[in-house]
Amino acid sequence: MSVMHLTKDNFDSVTSSGLVIVDFWAEWCGPCRMQGPILDQLEEEIGSKVKVCKLNVDDHPDIAQRFGVFSIPTLIAFRDGKQISKAVGVQSKEQLIAMLG
Repeated sequence: MSVMHLTKDNFDSVTSSGLVIVDFWAEWCGPCRMQGPILDQLEEEIGSKVKVCKLNVDDHPDIAQRFGVFSIPTLIAFRDGKQISKAVGVQSKEQLIAMLG
């Protein structure tokens, strides 16, 4: 598997079940580019237990607004469709794992 890219068409269905972490990001964002390889490591290590996803806020501002994303990167963890944690700024792999509970 690899990091899944979300859109308005699949966001709700992907986040509605299981454990999911979503990186709200944009192409032009330097810190977002730093977060990318960390998400890849997370996906490699625990991708069988959690869906690791990215959502481009420039392409889907309505979803970013729905979750109160004002700064990027913002990472939000979901369990069965419910938000369980949120962090703003680049997060280490250990911080991401902690967000997942």
